[in-house]
Amino acid sequence: MSKYHKVIATDKLYTDKLKHHFKNKSVFETQDIVAFYKQRESDIKPTTVNWRVYALVQVGVLQRIGRGKFTLGEGKNYVPEISSATKSIFKKLKAEFPFANLCVWNTSVLNEFMLHQPNQFFVLVETDKETASAVFYFLREIKKSVFIDPTKDILEKYVINENQVFIVKPLVSEAPTQNINGVESASIEKMLVDIFCDDVIFSAQQGAEMRTIFKEAFAKYTINQSKMLRYADRRRKKEELNKFVKTI
Repeated sequence: MSKYHKVIATDKLYTDKLKHHFKNKSVFETQDIVAFYKQRESDIKPTTVNWRVYALVQVGVLQRIGRGKFTLGEGKNYVPEISSATKSIFKKLKAEFPFANLCVWNTSVLNEFMLHQPNQFFVLVETDKETASAVFYFLREIKKSVFIDPTKDILEKYVINENQVFIVKPLVSEAPTQNINGVESASIEKMLVDIFCDDVIFSAQQGAEMRTIFKEAFAKYTINQSKMLRYADRRRKKEELNKFVKTI
């Protein structure tokens, strides 16, 4: 941390006043922070405000939840535990398809946010549209219950009594993933959007349960709303999701 950073962090941030000023706002923007500082220093430069915002984020007074969007308090990133089985599958897939984009995650991680716990989980294997069929047939050779982009009818007929089900899906371009211990998995923003957009695979997470999941996720972790909405836009559900989030 530079000497200048220390000075602005202690003398010029007006931390207590800033917390009081924004205590009743769940989300505020850079322009709101600029206005706050201009009330105290009318000739303050934009670069100075940027430094102060950076310092406030570093010390945990602010958390960044999107491009130019903030809330009070230190952020907490969502990093789910990756099971040994998930690691093993990802490693085998990466060895067989080294140049494919892959995202592997288990719907059991959603239990943390749910009121009613489902008794069946899916291992979701998402990959490039061109690779999906090859990944499907590869998994069929080593696993029993593997489906590719299944319909509601298929899931109801063939999946109900299976303990471990693998579902292969096309990976939406620019989907927000995260690397956890060498495994490319879903970010929390991706999970929330997928639940909102897909009522077939995520049938157990619909209705009141979906509202509970969103509330718990937003309460426990830092959600990058800009990232979430960009991905929702890729799935053509941006406006609907934005409206839904505002009701929570």
